[in-house]
Amino acid sequence: MTSPSVIIQQYAKEMQVVTQLVREHGWGSYVVNSTDISIYALANCYEDLPYNDCIQCYLTSCSRLPTCLPAVSGRIYLDGCFLRYDYYNFFDETTDSVEDKVNCTSSLGRALNITGQDQLATAAQNLIEKVTETAIAKGGYAVAELDGVYGLAQCWRTVNKQGCRECLEKASKVINGCLPNRDARALIAGCYLRYSTHNFLNHQSQDTSTVSGVSKGVIVAIVLGMTAFSMLVLFIAYAARQKSLKRKQELINLGKISSSYKRSSLNFKYENLEKATNYFDPSTKVGQGGNGSVYKGTLPNGKVIAVKRLFFNTKQWVDEFFNEVNLIHGIEHKNLVKLLGCSIEGPESLLVYEFVPNKSLDQYLDDKNEVKILSWEERLRIIVGTAKGLAFLHGGSKMKIIHRDIKSSNVLVDENFDAKIADFGLARSLAADKTHLSTGIAGTLGYMAPEYLVKGQLTEKADVYSYGVLVVEIVCGRKNFSLADDDFGSLLQTVWKLYTTNQVTKALDPSLKEPNPSFRASPFSYLIDRRIIWRNTCDEQDWNFNILESSPSNIAP
Repeated sequence: MTSPSVIIQQYAKEMQVVTQLVREHGWGSYVVNSTDISIYALANCYEDLPYNDCIQCYLTSCSRLPTCLPAVSGRIYLDGCFLRYDYYNFFDETTDSVEDKVNCTSSLGRALNITGQDQLATAAQNLIEKVTETAIAKGGYAVAELDGVYGLAQCWRTVNKQGCRECLEKASKVINGCLPNRDARALIAGCYLRYSTHNFLNHQSQDTSTVSGVSKGVIVAIVLGMTAFSMLVLFIAYAARQKSLKRKQELINLGKISSSYKRSSLNFKYENLEKATNYFDPSTKVGQGGNGSVYKGTLPNGKVIAVKRLFFNTKQWVDEFFNEVNLIHGIEHKNLVKLLGCSIEGPESLLVYEFVPNKSLDQYLDDKNEVKILSWEERLRIIVGTAKGLAFLHGGSKMKIIHRDIKSSNVLVDENFDAKIADFGLARSLAADKTHLSTGIAGTLGYMAPEYLVKGQLTEKADVYSYGVLVVEIVCGRKNFSLADDDFGSLLQTVWKLYTTNQVTKALDPSLKEPNPSFRASPFSYLIDRRIIWRNTCDEQDWNFNILESSPSNIAP
């Protein structure tokens, strides 16, 4: 099946050429060939039209016909011109058993009495016979008047004499069936035939170089401008329609998924979560993320929960919301925030988690930290806990899960300062037989591995790199990108510069006065020696870190 965008592009190219031919000759036919689809087009003004009327009629048809797109064919008959496009060569086509039509209705109505009807029938039938015979004999066009009835017969310029005869014979037959109507049109594949008691005929201007004081050049500019505008409107309309259809399908899919979750044990009633958070009272708000706010709530049974209230309802939201629910609702580990369920039945969607009292790690690394200064032991506990959580995701559960957004705001701290990894909206699962996923880049700048940014190949190493950045932040007591005093810039760059000059200890958090001596001497070496993290290889192509589960005896400060 040919892509709609290809059909539209072919049509646009076609119209550019046909427009030029119409302004030069009053008609034109052209074909645009491609490996996907060929588009044929024909425009033909009726020969009684003056030049400016022909151009105006063609412009009108150009503005209306694109509504047929992205269908592969369309045609329009106006009282003055004809325009058609199709995917096959129809230029010598005379009749079409499916698309040929006759229009017997008009504002002129029918002859009122028997006498009038008889007179009209006689005059119209004689006129039709006369005008069709003349058109066939004189190149495919004729106009005539007989006893107050006017007629026009026009065969398309691409139809030969025999084809014109066949077309007008069919037109004559079907249009006679409209009598005693005072006005009728036969719309046939290769021709147009009309009779009327109203004088609809036009007369060619003797001098067509100017029209009502307007030069051909101006008219041509108007034609080309209108054609370009029509194409622009067409593309905008098509894009809007595609977006609307896509959105409609997303809502349908969301409805199907929603109904299944409503019947599952994960479902929380929206009104119960409202009451639990005192209707999302600002005083219960405990956190703010990129896609939602987090509130502390208490269920009727006394259980304390965290309720994430999502901001938006888009395809990205649908993907991330159900991705998180599907991936982690059955996974339990002491260093992962437990998802208790969700609500998708109210005016907004909610995620329900276990409540972690000491909030997120980034608040302890904030430039204006007023929460608490973490001790070295507490920091080490957080570092090790995060490593254990990642090790479980990468190899301890039924499937390998890559978080993709490890950072300080996604690491929560409980009452014992154990770390819990949160926010799995960007997470992806990796099948056992796969070495990587080729996926769109996602994450937070400053935490994303260079090879992931360059190649777009997702492995667990992306999480390990992010974890390494997190460890440096914890040890140094500030975020990778900080606005504090003169320290604006990348923390990683600062640490590297100090490391290359054997001054790395200057990067450590100065707010701590009495750290563990061995940790103070070289915190990075300390962590490596305790087998919490180490750099396995480092070359121009790749960074390869490993995270190991370590026993408490091996990691005690």
